[in-house]
Amino acid sequence: MVEIELDGKKVDIAPGSMIMHAAEKAGTYIPHFCYHKKLSIAANCRMCLVDVEKAPKPMPACATPVTQGMIVRTKSDKAIKAQQSVMEFLLINHPLDCPICDQGGECQLQDLAVGYGAGKSRYEEEKRVVFHKDVGPLISMEEMSRCIHCTRCVRFGQEVAGVMELGMSHRGEHSEIETFVGQSVDSELSGNMIDICPVGALTSKPFRYSARTWELSRRKSVSPHDSTGANLIVQVKNHQVMRVVPLENEAVNECWIADRDRFSYEALNGDQRLTAPMLKQGGEWKTVDWQTALEYVANGLKQIKNDFGASSIGLLASPHSTVEELALAGALVRGLGSDNIDHRLRHADFGNSNGADRNAPAVRWLGTSIASLSTLQRVLVVGSNLRKDHPLFAQRIRQAVRKGGQVNAVNSRVHDWAMPVANTLVAESGVWVQALAQVAASIAREKGIASPWNVPTHVESDAIARSLLGGERKAVLLGNAAAHHAFAASLLAVAQWIGEQTGASVGYLTEAANTVGAQWVGALPGAQGKNAGQMLAGGLKAVLLLNNEPAFDSAAGVAGLQSAEMVVSFSPFKANMDVADVLLPIAPWTETPGSFVNAEGLLQSFYAVARPLGDTRPAWKVLRVLGNLLALPGFKHETAQDVLAEVLAQHGLTGHTAPLQLPASALNNTTAVAADLSPVQGQPAQASIYQLDGVVRRAPSLQLTADARAAQEALA
Repeated sequence: MVEIELDGKKVDIAPGSMIMHAAEKAGTYIPHFCYHKKLSIAANCRMCLVDVEKAPKPMPACATPVTQGMIVRTKSDKAIKAQQSVMEFLLINHPLDCPICDQGGECQLQDLAVGYGAGKSRYEEEKRVVFHKDVGPLISMEEMSRCIHCTRCVRFGQEVAGVMELGMSHRGEHSEIETFVGQSVDSELSGNMIDICPVGALTSKPFRYSARTWELSRRKSVSPHDSTGANLIVQVKNHQVMRVVPLENEAVNECWIADRDRFSYEALNGDQRLTAPMLKQGGEWKTVDWQTALEYVANGLKQIKNDFGASSIGLLASPHSTVEELALAGALVRGLGSDNIDHRLRHADFGNSNGADRNAPAVRWLGTSIASLSTLQRVLVVGSNLRKDHPLFAQRIRQAVRKGGQVNAVNSRVHDWAMPVANTLVAESGVWVQALAQVAASIAREKGIASPWNVPTHVESDAIARSLLGGERKAVLLGNAAAHHAFAASLLAVAQWIGEQTGASVGYLTEAANTVGAQWVGALPGAQGKNAGQMLAGGLKAVLLLNNEPAFDSAAGVAGLQSAEMVVSFSPFKANMDVADVLLPIAPWTETPGSFVNAEGLLQSFYAVARPLGDTRPAWKVLRVLGNLLALPGFKHETAQDVLAEVLAQHGLTGHTAPLQLPASALNNTTAVAADLSPVQGQPAQASIYQLDGVVRRAPSLQLTADARAAQEALA
């Protein structure tokens, strides 16, 4: 450790650290614009100039390494005058349009100008004007005259997002931050550039001019989309969600969120919202009150149970539903005497690989912590477009690659993951099991042991094998397409053998916000129950659709539901109107309390941040009332917290509160299935980045992005 003196205090700091790092450790604030703890050092704003003893001039704290015995003064006259001079230069060309700036109230330049700016400018010439740019539907670059050229956005693209979409052209006062050749900003993490911009040059296009920051209430929440469980701050005005920004959690999402977490809120305020219960009568939809709708559903379920038996009733649940909703959904179905409940809407293999072991359901998870992805030295990704399926996981693995890690892939085609991929074994999805077995055979040959599978090896499998046998911290990660594969159990079996031979953890990236939680609470068919594939194939007389749309969320579609006598859709949106008989408006994630379990098994709870729209009600309350109308036992919960407490008690976790890491005994990726290397027909069901769930599908700005347009063209 190196000892320095900072404003009269002794500070021990690691060799190679900068003065800024020492100041952070000591709790001393040094003004800055271009420095960001997650980005490389640029030292181009000069706002962090400090007085270093024996240095002939003030030195930038962000770019001056500490040395033994160094004496630093951050508040001396020399330092303060230097910082004031820098501020004067920064404000020379700044438009000073705070009253109309969207960043007003949360602008670093505005804040520091109060402390370091002069009351009057000596600059009397014309200010420079920078022409606005159109870079897509998410980021506004309308007022680039405000830009102070800190290059945070440029470095973010290069270092975190992996794509240098913005850069600085020209020199001197002609310098501009822009895309090149008129391109748009298309990164799935692009919204983070808005957060890190210290002025109002980059702002949110959907949020622009809709509210002032001081008018907004700030409330904590958790992302309802992919399995990262990103922590969010949801900003609300007049009971309406106006903006979503990240809440820093170093172990989960660091200080970043994906664009679908940031901009999907638009759907919550859209015209597709369902605000009152509806019944289909004579082929026409009619609005009714809750009592009428729920009695209709309860009586219909009783009648169908009497006429066709409880086994004719089934529930298809979304893995984006909360732990509380899924627990009560399971209690409702099983209380009626049916075992037909499933959340695996896109799956094709309903065996051991995905948690349907009849005797001891296995909860499939990431196999390691999310934070550890940043330090992996070797990774094998199977069946995933990693960058689009899991943007924040990809960002962490990108960090690992920057530190020398190697990424390998088995996929149906080469994807652009915005990071160097050491080796890719390209194979049609129907022969992924054989392709993975070839990697296993190459590993066996390298180690001089017998392979369990007699398959030929080739250059790519040998290269992947050599990569996985090197390094120390390793992971084999099965993606969404691998989980939805027709031979998913076989893929897991081969991956398990590879993990054992190379010392790698083996796990699933897991598709949705609560895929792990859905398995944990038992949103799975019982011994005599039908799985999602069987229910969607037809044969049920009553089908309950909890927060999902089979037309988009399953490979089977809705054809099998046409024969049902009653289909009830629980959704925040006007969904399933072509097959449903009843529409019940349930609250989306912003209007209900609940809990999600992310890919690493971390249970995180959140509260409602806005009042339910119209006659919308939280799904857990709707299920509770329905259970009471059906006279089922165990539906006496007063709050969502009561439901969660009951779930925790059932798993021997009485007295625990969220956030809570599920015990290791509850998480299990092992399988005893013997791998079947037969080729299989058909493609795994996959949702593109902005088609994952009903909320992102209805977010207008997300549907205008390049990723969404590409997906729409592929379907056309």
